[in-house]
Formats: sequence, structure tokens, C-alpha cells
Amino acid sequence: MTPDAVPLSGPEFQTEPARLYRRMRSEHGAVTPVLLDGGIPAWLVLGYRELHQVTGDPVLFSRDSDLWNQWENIPDDWPLLPMIGHKQPSILYTVGERHRERAAMISAALEGVDPAELRRHSERFADELIDAVCTEGEADLIGDYAMLLPVRVLARLYGVSDEEGPALVTALNDMIDGRERAIAGQAHLATAMAELLAARRERPADDVASRLLADNRGFTDQEIAEDLMVMMAAGHQPTADWIGNSLRLMLTDERFAASLFGGRNSVAEAMNEVLWEDTPTQNVAGRWATRDTRLGGRRIRAGDLLLLGLQGANSDPQVRTHGSALTGGNNAHFSFGHGEHRCPFPAQEIAEVIARTGIEVVLDRLPDIDLAVPADALTRRPSPWLRGLTELPVRFTATPALKGG
Repeated sequence: MTPDAVPLSGPEFQTEPARLYRRMRSEHGAVTPVLLDGGIPAWLVLGYRELHQVTGDPVLFSRDSDLWNQWENIPDDWPLLPMIGHKQPSILYTVGERHRERAAMISAALEGVDPAELRRHSERFADELIDAVCTEGEADLIGDYAMLLPVRVLARLYGVSDEEGPALVTALNDMIDGRERAIAGQAHLATAMAELLAARRERPADDVASRLLADNRGFTDQEIAEDLMVMMAAGHQPTADWIGNSLRLMLTDERFAASLFGGRNSVAEAMNEVLWEDTPTQNVAGRWATRDTRLGGRRIRAGDLLLLGLQGANSDPQVRTHGSALTGGNNAHFSFGHGEHRCPFPAQEIAEVIARTGIEVVLDRLPDIDLAVPADALTRRPSPWLRGLTELPVRFTATPALKGG
């Protein structure tokens, strides 16, 4: 690894990642040497073409984390372990035909979600959350709303009781942020998913967990529990950040002002703009080189970890030649990944329904909403993987709660 490797952390990474990615690209090219927590080396793939190559070649760039040449340097309490698993029997680290079978099983279980039911759940939980703040005239749309909505909807779809939702939110956030409570968060989520499957073994229902058990294609309950953890983590936090980042854009960018006063086409436009310019999933770990190779002018050794720089690739000047122009309906971004390990299409649809419903309910219920702080006072969480606000304080005219009616 080169001596000028860039730490994948720090104030600039949190506050101005776009500027940091531009500097990385300028100084290091499309494939940048980086350091993870504890000085662990990796490569961050920032080039659109290079990322397409890595995600499109699962033979040369494998999802099998056992190939990593750094495992002997990784302590048992490394805070990034939940996001870079070792011998973790989930779909994330399954390769080849076994992965394709597993992906088909998950897609089928998610396709069983009734779209009308999904929309109803999303609206009901969104209204309940707005009811809790609408009489106050002020709220934090992250802590009071966006961070609570996706997991409540997903819990209902998967079969988890509503009462367990708040604890799942805490566990998921701890795990994804990659700090000192990451491993404890992962343990809580694992226990919750195992208990859910045990309950559904005894009492099947019309939910995702029951459908996975009924169509397990030879996968064990432990493997299915691991997949439910992945589905919950991948479905909740990025969707929460999609809501938060989209609302931030609409509240701070005059191009989307119409959406705050009854316009609905611009909601979808703002959501798509976020996927290009401020995508919730910034970086993904990762792929491992199966042999020595070259990528973007860099010598990659067998076992090296390549991090997928989704936001960096989205802003590659070779693709975004007019970075200030709105993206419109262009969805050639990497925000849902690419290749055989990309986010399953049914999961993308579910996330989009939850996010769009969540945004529309806010705009319907709080029509004169405005930021309560200067836009440059908004801060981001420290996660190396996801980009989301710590809070989004707003003010509005107090209105009565719906109270379920």
C-alpha cells in the first residue's frame, strides 16, 4: 500500500465528502489507497468505469471475504467487523450458483409484499409519527421521523412486532455507524432475527420471514436469519437517509421549492437527485481480488480489499460532465449497486415506496415547513459507509393530530 493512503474518516469525510472524493481522484486517480479504522489498508474505487468493471466481474473481484490478506491484523473487537464480515453465512458473502439461488429466494419473498398493503403501512406509521410532533410547531425530522419510519414498516412486513421496532432502530444505527457499539448492535439484531424465525416456525403468517422459511431452497435457519439481518440493515438505514437527504435538499435548494407547496413531480425528482449527488450508501465493503491484477493504473494484489465508492463513481466527471444540471429521470447511478450482488429489484421498490410516502406525508401534513437552523449548521453522522444527517430541525404551524382518524 502506498505511504500516502487517505484515512477513510475525519472531519472532511463527514462534512465535505464530495470535495474529498474530487481531491482523491485528482491526487490518486480512479482507484485510491485508503486506511480503515486501525490503519487497515484498502482501495477505494472512485471511477465509474472501474467500479463497473469490479462489480461486473465476480470471478476476478470476489465477494468472498475469506480471501482478505489482512485478517491476521484484524482484532476481534474491530468496530467495522459488522460491515466486513468474516465467515459470515449471509447472502453478502455467498458466491456463484449458491448466491444466485439465495438471491432468487429473497426476491421471491419480497415480491410477496402486497403493494397496496405496503403503502397503507407506510402512510399509517408516517401519520402516527407526524401526530406525535404536529401540535408542537417544531420537530427534528431525523430523530422524530426518518429514523423511525422505515424500520417500523419493514418490521411489519417481515413479521416483527411493533413493540420491538425501537430497539431494532438503536441496534441498526449502532451497527452501521461502525463505532464502539457496533458489535453489540449486531448481536441484538442477530438475536431478534433468530427469535422471529423460531416464532414463525411455530406460527407461520403472511410475512417475509414465513415465506423465506417455506421456500428455503436448502438454506439453514441460521443462514436465513443472517439474510434477514442484511435485509433489515440494508432496507432501514439507507431508506431513512434517503428520506432525510431528500427533505434537506427540498428545504435548502430553490430548484425544489415547488415541492414544498403542493408539487409532487419534484418529490420524485429530488429523490433521484439525492441518489446521484448525496446518496445514502456512500461506500460499500467490498470485493476481494482473487489474483494479482491491475485496475485504474494500480497494482492490486491477491487478497486486497476493494471498497465500492458509489458516491465517488456517481460524481465521476467522465460521467457527470455537467454536474450542476439536474439528473431528471437518469437512473444510471450506482446507488443500488451493480452486477449480481446489486440490491434486488423488489427491495428497491419497497425502499422507494417507503421513502416517497414518508416525504409526501410530511409535505401534506406540515405544508409551511421550513428549516429551523442555517443550512450550513446541519451535520452528518460519522459512518464511513452511509451519509445521513444527525438531525434536521424544522419549524411549522402547529396543527391538530389525526388521532387515527
